[in-house]
Amino acid sequence: MANELQDPRTYFAAERTFLAWIRTGLGLMGVGFALARFGLFLREFRSNQPASPHSTGLSVYSGAGLVALGVIVNVSAVVGHIRTVRELRSGAWTPGIARNAVILALLLALAGAAVGVYLLLLR
Repeated sequence: MANELQDPRTYFAAERTFLAWIRTGLGLMGVGFALARFGLFLREFRSNQPASPHSTGLSVYSGAGLVALGVIVNVSAVVGHIRTVRELRSGAWTPGIARNAVILALLLALAGAAVGVYLLLLR
């Protein structure tokens, strides 16, 4: 087992996982930024029309929330990668459930459900 942990491919796998988390965080930040800017676009578009009962402030807040979530994912990726490499070097690494991935998936599922309910209420 110790020889497997010293195999460079193990470290390359950890590096690929780290880079995948970074891409996920950057993607969340990009979508959040686009969502927030789209809300500002809608606000400007509606400024020449009578007041609408639906505000576009929700897209700004949800976009900012996604950007914040992306930052949290990136910081968590750095901390997790450093911890994993240390465990690999010492031979203390053991396989387990990717807790951060499960938490992110549940948060995004909750956000998706909330957006779905919001869209149904807009009808």
